[in-house]
Amino acid sequence: MNASTHHVRTQRSPLIGFVVTVLLTSFVAATYGFGFYLFSQIVTDMRLDLGFGFTAVGTITAAGQLGFLVFALLGTWLSTRIGGGQMTLGSAILCGLCLLLVPVTDNIVVIGVLLTILGGTAASVYVPLVEIVGRIIDYKHRGKVLGLISSGTSYGVFVNSMLVPSFVSDDNWRGLWYSVGFGTLMVTAVAAFTFWRIGILSNADTTAPTGGAAPDSAKAGWKMVLVRWVVIVWVMKFLNGFASMPFQNYFSPYLREDLGFDIEFASYAWGVIGVVGMVAGFAVGWLSDKIGVRAALVLCYSCFFIAAALLVVAPVGVLPIVSGVLFGLAFYPIYGLVPAYVAKTASGAAATIIFGVTNVTQGVGGIAGNYLAGALKNLTGGFMWYYVVIAVTTVVLGILTLQLPREGSVAGGPDQDAPDPTPEAADPAPVAAARPITEVVR
Repeated sequence: MNASTHHVRTQRSPLIGFVVTVLLTSFVAATYGFGFYLFSQIVTDMRLDLGFGFTAVGTITAAGQLGFLVFALLGTWLSTRIGGGQMTLGSAILCGLCLLLVPVTDNIVVIGVLLTILGGTAASVYVPLVEIVGRIIDYKHRGKVLGLISSGTSYGVFVNSMLVPSFVSDDNWRGLWYSVGFGTLMVTAVAAFTFWRIGILSNADTTAPTGGAAPDSAKAGWKMVLVRWVVIVWVMKFLNGFASMPFQNYFSPYLREDLGFDIEFASYAWGVIGVVGMVAGFAVGWLSDKIGVRAALVLCYSCFFIAAALLVVAPVGVLPIVSGVLFGLAFYPIYGLVPAYVAKTASGAAATIIFGVTNVTQGVGGIAGNYLAGALKNLTGGFMWYYVVIAVTTVVLGILTLQLPREGSVAGGPDQDAPDPTPEAADPAPVAAARPITEVVR
């Protein structure tokens, strides 16, 4: 497909762009907000009814991270073969079906398998979003659209906080799973019809590249990755998963079971995280363009440290809600800032390889953190000590951030020849094509 054809294909009407943005945001809200985090919200009530312990909780949450890793790899492979639209729709359908099946059984092993698959759909639904947005949204709007879609998790968390009290107060945690499952399938049905009507289900733009250049490019890209700043980024992503995922997964159980807060307070504090996250990702991302990615990361880790410290030294009154606010300010932006740093410091196959590995290290960190948090609960009788671990981890993350070179300053990075870049007004594909990968990774 030539450049002119690509240009025409991406010039869609604002209405179509808006509808697709809403649908994709809904998919992220469902797979993350319901599939990934709903269990954490109502785990106390499910434990009381089904009689499983926190070893099972830690194992299930860790398995969800493993599912995320497997589906991220599988989704990347499948989306280039069956199409991004099909991959996203299939993931959303699988998510809805698993949500409906969770309350059908009392077997915690079966529930654990379903929750592992749900964790995987959060990854596989996300993999093709850049491709879909690239086909539907004009270049000048793609950044803000992807930022909004990425905030879908916070919308799902917010919806959780609104639904949980009414269902749990009636001892009807099963009805909650049924409700979000049917809701997910209804949105997916609307999306399937919409995608078919506007041509997203066409595979015209999803064919994998052919020829000898791609393997050579990927091989050259690997030459760049084993350098100091890349290793630091990988370690940071591991620690991000190790600290942030358990923080949110065990936030509600910690408030209710260890600190004695009721379900209404815990749900309100949980909802605050979602509300803050609705704007934090975009706002902090905008700030990072002004002050630099590293400075924005240090700011986020400072908020993260205070959030964890409050839950250790002063988890009383409204301070857990303050902790939720600070965590929301840090959590959602962090997952955009690290990829932004990579994108501003590397390019081509090198950036793709680096970012791909960061997703793996983040998932492994989440597995380790979730399992350790459950184990510490059994060992110490509470979650407090894991929040101590989180606070220490955020200090380490801040120190590692300061060890990173200024974004764009690495030899061969995308900004090497343009230290003071101006906002691009057109698709940069012609520029990227003019720079051979050997220049990028030299």
